[in-house]
Amino acid sequence: MSALLEIKNLSAGVAQKEIIKNLSLTVNAGEVHAIMGPNGAGKSTLSHILTGKPNYEVNGGSVKFNGKNLFGLKPEERAGEGLFLCMQHPVEIPGVATNNFLKHAVNAVRKYRGENELDSAEFLKLLKEKAKALNISADMLKRELNVGFSGGEKKRLETLQMSLLDPKLAILDEADSGLDVDALKTVAEGVNLLHNQHNSLLIITHHLNLLNLVRPDFVHIYIDGQIVKTGGFELAQKVENNGYGEFLKV
Repeated sequence: MSALLEIKNLSAGVAQKEIIKNLSLTVNAGEVHAIMGPNGAGKSTLSHILTGKPNYEVNGGSVKFNGKNLFGLKPEERAGEGLFLCMQHPVEIPGVATNNFLKHAVNAVRKYRGENELDSAEFLKLLKEKAKALNISADMLKRELNVGFSGGEKKRLETLQMSLLDPKLAILDEADSGLDVDALKTVAEGVNLLHNQHNSLLIITHHLNLLNLVRPDFVHIYIDGQIVKTGGFELAQKVENNGYGEFLKV
């Protein structure tokens, strides 16, 4: 397997506060990695740094994505290269129809990659196919983007967007937060439909719910901006049973 994401000695933070501390991590094509840690450990900061959220500062180290210097790319270029973030709190955009937003997102990525943009009929066919697989109704797609959506609906829509964009690396930042059982299964089904030997998943979470349905190849325990332990699925089970106490600095 070839390296898709290579993080070497990364130090980064926000407002002159260092949050990520000398972090190294390699994700190969086809792999599923889970980063688990308590609240405040800096897990979401990692997702913000990788996807280019403004105001976050890189103080040292390097990140390569698919062989390219990630920090040399604008956020929209990172998306075009195949990086996707399933956000913990998706943004509401009044006045923008969900289906129109999704069409523009898909065509922006296709244009970046030198592919022909989809016309309305082509996109509608693709959208119906992907939405049906995730049990998302046509009425939901006509509503304003995330406006009035429940937490579960927002996460299901994020999963649909991920399916449409077909990224090389999908980062799921606590995608299971606040979901009921049915919504969690829908998100997991979408993630499992996306995953294959050519793309990878980085699941950021602090409990086992999603990992029971999307089994990781590697589990990393993340404490105070650092990976302190790496193992398999059994490590996630151990944390679920015993908590993070043994990994915390005294």
